[in-house]
Amino acid sequence: MIDPHADLSEMHIVGDRTRFDQVRAESCEALRRHQIAHVGIGEAAAPYRVVRMDLPGAYVHCSLEGEGRVLLDGRWRVHRAGMVSVAPARALHAFHAVPETTWRLCWVRYTPASPRSLPGSMAPVLTAFDADALGFSILGLDAEMRASGDLGNCELFVDSIERYVSRIAEPWRRDGRLAAVWSEVQSALDHPWTLAELAAIAGVSEEHLRRICQSSLGRSPMKQLLMLRMEQAAHLLTISDHTVEAVGRAVGYENPFAFSNMFKRIMGRRPSAYRIASAAQARGN
Repeated sequence: MIDPHADLSEMHIVGDRTRFDQVRAESCEALRRHQIAHVGIGEAAAPYRVVRMDLPGAYVHCSLEGEGRVLLDGRWRVHRAGMVSVAPARALHAFHAVPETTWRLCWVRYTPASPRSLPGSMAPVLTAFDADALGFSILGLDAEMRASGDLGNCELFVDSIERYVSRIAEPWRRDGRLAAVWSEVQSALDHPWTLAELAAIAGVSEEHLRRICQSSLGRSPMKQLLMLRMEQAAHLLTISDHTVEAVGRAVGYENPFAFSNMFKRIMGRRPSAYRIASAAQARGN
């Protein structure tokens, strides 16, 4: 596991050797239409470090060359060239460059209102993906914005970006067995699911379900279940006034202390503190 979350705080450290080309929705109508907050590509080097305690929109992060470190599922992961990660909205997310290494990367960040930021819309993953073509699409959009910003041309680049994100973020939808499992799970997150039940829905053995989940999602079936529960809990804490105990029960936790401990481990804050921070963020504080 990672170090205690008390040691993490919101930060954005860049440094002299980090360079990014970015296009933001404020200046690009095509991004606004697709509810993308910003896209970017470039190189990061130490001391580059970013921590987002409550990422408001879904975030797709691709390594093109070199490597860095990304905080996902409550622990630090090596993020090498040819890998992609997806952080769901409202998740604790962090990444940093490694000393003596140049990390070339690209990203797509969605707005909180985007359908891709809804719970369960994108499977949080860390898996292999050749993102060079996505990077070229981002570079093309940046070049067009620097040239004339023609809306038609920008739409072509943004549509291409969206198509690559669909390949990255929805792997389970392309496997009928996984689609059946996670569709049923998401409709009943309060059910005390077992691995045997999940495997029965998929029509495969428990070990085979582990293998296909690891291949498609970058995590085990029970870890995916946990992340879906925490993602939904964060959503409920943000949009409702249900008690913490009620939110815990809605995602399968009868013991409020167990729910609070797990939520903090994954999301970085206790549920009550998370709710306060989310409300302050919504007010613009």
